[in-house]
Amino acid sequence: MTPPPEPASPVVELADERAARRGLRLFLKRDDLVHPELPGNKWRKLRHNIGPAREHGTLLTFGGAYSNHIRAVAAAGGIHGFATIGVIRGEEHLPLNASLAHAERMGMRLTYMDRTTYRRKHEPDVVEALHERWGDFYLLPEGGSNALAVRGCAELGAEVPGFDVVCCPCGTGGTLAGLAAGLAPGQRAVGFAVLKGGFMTAKVARLQHEAYGGRRGDWSVEDGFHFGGYARTTPDLDAFADDFARRHGVVLDRIYTAKMMFGVLALAERGAFPEGARILAVITG
Repeated sequence: MTPPPEPASPVVELADERAARRGLRLFLKRDDLVHPELPGNKWRKLRHNIGPAREHGTLLTFGGAYSNHIRAVAAAGGIHGFATIGVIRGEEHLPLNASLAHAERMGMRLTYMDRTTYRRKHEPDVVEALHERWGDFYLLPEGGSNALAVRGCAELGAEVPGFDVVCCPCGTGGTLAGLAAGLAPGQRAVGFAVLKGGFMTAKVARLQHEAYGGRRGDWSVEDGFHFGGYARTTPDLDAFADDFARRHGVVLDRIYTAKMMFGVLALAERGAFPEGARILAVITG
């Protein structure tokens, strides 16, 4: 089945003296503007998964109570005509928060899984129990990162010729795995891990192996800008994001894009990029 057509997202240059004084030109790819319901990497990861989901009739996936992935999958099902089931980590809390309420309005059936079982969510006995309850479904991992998602994100890499370094935040690794594979020779990708633990390099390598049989592209992961871990922030990160919004009129979320941009500018200050380099940061939405 042919995937839905992919809309383009704009690239804008930032006038930022922190990059300019190092002889760098800094650009943003506004993938957050690519789709009103499926912004950025959510759309790119889902695009090639929509066909299998429609063939099965139902897509089941996982996420936390505030997961943008859950929200995006629900929207994709409503738009493209397949049922969706969201397995939510932890206990049900009523009334539903805005993200889960929106997912339910889009037709997603919500179910809940205790945290101990959730850590084993992709083990065969847990998946079998889900099939016994829900019947046939297309299983999409938490965050949407699988081999088809990597191929969708590779299309992002093909959209950004002319940049020396292309940067993205990393949560589950799928965006970096695909982006790096889609870049041209001579370009490199840098991912900024938003979780602590130092395991992101292995996750990206595994996803590229699943999609392509081995490592693709020139890429690396920066593990030093997680600010305490997933969804954690600090006064320094908050101040940076607020200042960035004042300077450039772009609101960065604290979970992903603020950490990436903080890291990009910190690396620029350290001289990590060669003078004259064109640096592109992907606002993933």
